[in-house]
Amino acid sequence: MAPSKKKHAGRQACIIPGGFTVLSLQFSSDGAARHALYVKEHKVRAEKSSCRPLDRTLFVLGVPPYCSEDVVKDIFSQFGSVESVELRDHPGSSQDYGPRLSQFFKPAEKQGFKVGYVVFQNSSSLPAVKSHPHDVPLVASTEQRPVSTGVHKWIQQYTKSFVHVDKLQRIVDSFMEDYDKRKEREAEQQTKEAEQQQEEEEGWVKVTRGHKGTKARPHSEAANKKTLQKEMRKKKRKELMNFYTWQQRNTQKEHIAELRKKFEEDKQRITLLRAQRKFRPY
Repeated sequence: MAPSKKKHAGRQACIIPGGFTVLSLQFSSDGAARHALYVKEHKVRAEKSSCRPLDRTLFVLGVPPYCSEDVVKDIFSQFGSVESVELRDHPGSSQDYGPRLSQFFKPAEKQGFKVGYVVFQNSSSLPAVKSHPHDVPLVASTEQRPVSTGVHKWIQQYTKSFVHVDKLQRIVDSFMEDYDKRKEREAEQQTKEAEQQQEEEEGWVKVTRGHKGTKARPHSEAANKKTLQKEMRKKKRKELMNFYTWQQRNTQKEHIAELRKKFEEDKQRITLLRAQRKFRPY
């Protein structure tokens, strides 16, 4: 008897609008509840980071809270060797992370569903993931790699929260060394920019050619400020001081305000001198 067409059709991948492939996920093999994972090939033109290559990175939506980076790596290892896994609260560029912090200095993670970036070693793993049948669930917790939940998970987290003093000191020293090196590089970069932006004797500012269709601008903000101050000085020299009546009134007000300020400072100085004066009979 020939196999049913419905059964054969059920072994196909489920693709929804937006290019996402739906994968079923079970916590354990004997569980009945299933969770849906939405996966898609990571294609962002603005993403130029080497840690997310466009031809080997899988974007995953709806990662459950009980799935850590190691668990996600084990789940997708059946499609090929996984190079790295990154879980985040919201999708975004990998460039806004800055210096990589140790687990002891990271803020507490939010408990909830996350998005993930799975990087495979071979690009052939992506088609294998996207062609996985929807009715064949992926299993998170197995006998070989059990996933702790509930009280057992809390006990493990509490035990890991204790850090040995020597280990913590090594982590702090390593972070401070990286911080000092980063500050030195920034200082060198600022020094180079300052040297490039030095004004010549005629007062011109060196500029560089920007992208096509954009105007040339000075290298840094300091050059813009210097140019603006120079224009303001030229404008003040051209103005006629105390020529109009309102200019004379403003000058008088500023002069009176300055005299009052000096008068108050002198009063405070005299009061301080009187307080410091002592009677010395000998």
